[in-house]
Amino acid sequence: MRMFASIIAATLLFAGTHAANSQGMLKSLDLMSDDFTKSEMTRADIERALAALKTDETLDLSGKRLNGLDLSGLDLRRATFRAAKIMGTNFRGANLDRVKLDQAWALNSDFSGASMKGISLFGSQLMHAKLDKADLTGARIAGDLSQASLTGAKLNGADFSADMRNQSMGLMRGNLTSARLDGADLSGANLARALIEYASLKETILKNAKLSGAEIAGADFTGADVSGADFAGADVSSAKLTGLKGKESSNIEKAKNLERAITEK
Repeated sequence: MRMFASIIAATLLFAGTHAANSQGMLKSLDLMSDDFTKSEMTRADIERALAALKTDETLDLSGKRLNGLDLSGLDLRRATFRAAKIMGTNFRGANLDRVKLDQAWALNSDFSGASMKGISLFGSQLMHAKLDKADLTGARIAGDLSQASLTGAKLNGADFSADMRNQSMGLMRGNLTSARLDGADLSGANLARALIEYASLKETILKNAKLSGAEIAGADFTGADVSGADFAGADVSSAKLTGLKGKESSNIEKAKNLERAITEK
């Protein structure tokens, strides 16, 4: 419990300086309260509810407290988790393809190896979450994954771009600040205007990825494949851009503050 409290404290400090306006609410919430630490259902309850679904029915878990549950390996494609509280919940190896996790609270949750193709993470809070080797192909991610681990994850065609239609909620976009994406596949991903400062993208595949206007200052792209990637207007100040593959077919020369980046001499 003390370890979790320390993680929450660090997250709140981090969120206060880097998150979008809509995420500033974190500082006023008691994330150690029952709402964010206890569960109103068990794994068995969820398994029974899923088994009882009729054709075309969906299990609505919106707003439910499911904190700390072990839901590993479950087929959850017919469930909805909008605004659910799934803090520290174990989804390792689960099937969450095309599931709605919009505005869900999933700090410190574990999605390692989960199938999450086409999942919706709009306004979701996944700080410190584990998504190593998860498959998020085609996912819509306008949520906070700061300090999350996505090593070896499949993010082909994923959309982290800013949603310009929701300015009343602040700039909703993918936040990967200080996240670990080493070896991840972001081929064709849309990272336009995404927040990727200080993230680790070593050996990441960014073929034909769109990074226009992204904030990637201080990020480490060592050995990344940037073939065909669009860096127009991306802020690369202090970013490590060494050992890049396919650099000649990208437009990295159009990046902002390129003279302040770390490059080969």
